[in-house]
Amino acid sequence: MDAEHYVLALKLKREKVPSFDVFPYALPALRQLHSLELHPHVTFIVGENGSGKSTLLEAVAIAAGFNPEGGTKNFRFHTRRSHSPLHECLTLVKSLVRARDGFFLRAESFFNVATEIENLDAEPSPAPPIINSYGYRSLHEQSHGESFFALMNHRFGGHGFYVLDEPEAALSPTRQMAMLVRMHELVALKSQFIIATHSPILMAYPDAWIYQIGKRGFERVRYEDTEHYVVARRFLSDPQGQMRILLNTDGGDE
Repeated sequence: MDAEHYVLALKLKREKVPSFDVFPYALPALRQLHSLELHPHVTFIVGENGSGKSTLLEAVAIAAGFNPEGGTKNFRFHTRRSHSPLHECLTLVKSLVRARDGFFLRAESFFNVATEIENLDAEPSPAPPIINSYGYRSLHEQSHGESFFALMNHRFGGHGFYVLDEPEAALSPTRQMAMLVRMHELVALKSQFIIATHSPILMAYPDAWIYQIGKRGFERVRYEDTEHYVVARRFLSDPQGQMRILLNTDGGDE
């Protein structure tokens, strides 16, 4: 599939890191990071809670020109300045081809993006309402999952660099599969994705690169070797047996 390679790699400017003993540089993933090559279509960043996935994606988004709380490069609102300084030490190695579109989606602050759209549309302007680009319906009048799909279906238009932080947070398994379909359409329209996720459904996207964060930092792994796949498969193959182990019970009647 002929997607564009907008961002070739991420490079940590280690000489600019003030100390690897302070957050976020003390994270094992960053202590050992020099560069991370990205797939031209889809790159997944996976790992345990607190491993640094969201911190890295936030820095990538800011380095790419996006608002720290999410949105396009035109959004400049902020509700609380909580982003780390990692972007100051991160370089995006770009190709000669420039993306025409882009968006930073972070599940935890998408509500703020929806609010900012309403605030901007409330101001007098000769331009069409911003919400028109998101399907003409207020994102606050939809469920979290519906508003996210409105974003992907209406706002994402292809030829884009899309940074998604845990997009599965509001999606049912069926909707996650629908997201894979839409991603595939956008990749066919020359888009590139970098996604932090816990979803074994999303990371099954064909030919994607998966970087798993462990004690040795970022390690590129096969889908079947991810902890998410192994744990989900083990549980779903024998849920009752796994519950007996988890709850320390033999499952018999008292």
